[in-house]
Amino acid sequence: MSNSNNNSSSKKSEAMNRFKQECANEVGVNLKSGYNGDLTSREAGSIGGEMVKKMIKRQEEQMQ
Repeated sequence: MSNSNNNSSSKKSEAMNRFKQECANEVGVNLKSGYNGDLTSREAGSIGGEMVKKMIKRQEEQMQ
């Protein structure tokens, strides 16, 4: 991979991590940097569910 692809991938990963952290804060889950294998399924699912809700909402807003 070229450097520009690595930089782009890194930026996307950082953006996704910020988004995940934002959603975790909103649902009241303490998400640490790095390993989070100690989260319950409910906690992890609530983060993912909030992320999906926000992505759908953003897409619907763009379609209007």
